[in-house]
Amino acid sequence: MFSLKTFAASGLVALLAAPLAAFDMNAMTDAEREVFRAEIRAYLMDNPEVLLEAIDVLEERQAAEQAAGDIELVQVNAESIFNDGYSYVGGNPDGDITVVEFLDYRCGYCKRAHPEVTELIASDGNIRYIIKEFPILGEQSVLASRFAIAVKEVEGPEAYLETHDTLMTLRGEISEASLSDLSEQLGYDTPSVFDAMNSDVVQDQIAQNRQLAQRLQINGTPSFIFETEMLRGYAPLEAMRDVVEELRAEG
Repeated sequence: MFSLKTFAASGLVALLAAPLAAFDMNAMTDAEREVFRAEIRAYLMDNPEVLLEAIDVLEERQAAEQAAGDIELVQVNAESIFNDGYSYVGGNPDGDITVVEFLDYRCGYCKRAHPEVTELIASDGNIRYIIKEFPILGEQSVLASRFAIAVKEVEGPEAYLETHDTLMTLRGEISEASLSDLSEQLGYDTPSVFDAMNSDVVQDQIAQNRQLAQRLQINGTPSFIFETEMLRGYAPLEAMRDVVEELRAEG
């Protein structure tokens, strides 16, 4: 038997989990609208789990829409993401899965993710790993990225990875003095590295990464791209492994 209470419950789900146009309260009279609102309130008091179910449906739909949008963003910007010609490429350059990380050396979650990303790359053995320098947390972040990129330009990719690992585990303030000390400790040509830090090449790489992040709607670190799937924020090792396995299963 149809009842107004049943109608109210179905109307609530429609309001939360479907386009608003699918449920038109304007078609009701004022009296019907008041009864409808009272029935919704009474129903929710008796059945609060209905609201949670509707929210779950809405969140699933939004997640699906976000994932579809991310795939399109990655496809449109694929060349800049995977083959920009300047970003560090490590892991297995011929790997069947490419993982791209946007990071900031002052980001606590990036530091937390660093050993897990390192373990993922090392233990898998078939992942191509790309680092996008994306300093967004102030001048110290910018200084650290300029130094890392300059090391890559002057000393090469192996030295860059060594610098990257060191900066990710570094505690304390980042300054020109501390970076000069670090360069000396690692045995680099410090004057050449510091000259490169102020070069147009280094500045341009950071600018291009920022423009790419803007196009991809990335505004935080760490952010990852696993082939066409984007992970915005920190993800534990097992979660990243699950994504890799799913991508391989999809072929």
